[in-house]
Amino acid sequence: MKSESIKHILNSVSNGTLSVEAALEQLKDLPFKDLGHTKIDNHRELRTGYPEIIYCQNKTVEQVQSIMEYMATKKINILGTRASREMYEAVRQSIPHARYHELARIITVENEKRKSTRTFIAVLTAGTSDIPVAEEAAVTAEIFGNRVKRFFDVGVAGIHRLYKNMEQIRKARVIIVIAGMEGALPSIVGGLVEQPIIAVPTSVGYGANFQGLSALLGMLTSCAAGVAVVNIDNGFGAGYMASMINKL
Repeated sequence: MKSESIKHILNSVSNGTLSVEAALEQLKDLPFKDLGHTKIDNHRELRTGYPEIIYCQNKTVEQVQSIMEYMATKKINILGTRASREMYEAVRQSIPHARYHELARIITVENEKRKSTRTFIAVLTAGTSDIPVAEEAAVTAEIFGNRVKRFFDVGVAGIHRLYKNMEQIRKARVIIVIAGMEGALPSIVGGLVEQPIIAVPTSVGYGANFQGLSALLGMLTSCAAGVAVVNIDNGFGAGYMASMINKL
């Protein structure tokens, strides 16, 4: 529940268009709703400006379906990460306008149209194999009302591909750079732009990549200033942080 919703309820009670009992009924789920398997934090958007996000992996199909069905009654935008198509098929039985973003493995339900930001977030990948993580970041940022521009497959093995797009990339408010292998791309971009960079290491790479650990360490030890790093394959975390920066 957002602050505007609570203000509307309080004003309605004050001017006599809503009874105290009806107001209590609308507020009864604050601060959370206990579904048995899950306690949904209805107070989160009021505190942080962003609603609770559903991490779907390791939840059952039935759990994801019941969580989203309840959240849909609040008329808020819903984001479910690491979701399977089976979960999506179950959700859309009761929420027909739910969307499944295949590459990102995200379910979104848009119940309110957010005004899109004037500034935009640039999302870069080193390679095509990094696109699923990039899409998780991009879709996360978009459901929160951010404009996003994608620049895929511009890694260091063909650095001229990056330079060709630099004029547009430099117009972004914040830049997300996603790379596997040795994770060098954020350092390159960091030496070329004035915007903050959120680096995302991916688990893409051969054995010595250690499922993304080499990219993570490379990014953490970047010699370029202005580069911050999130966890391996954490596109959601990058998209969320980029949204916070873009809306400052």
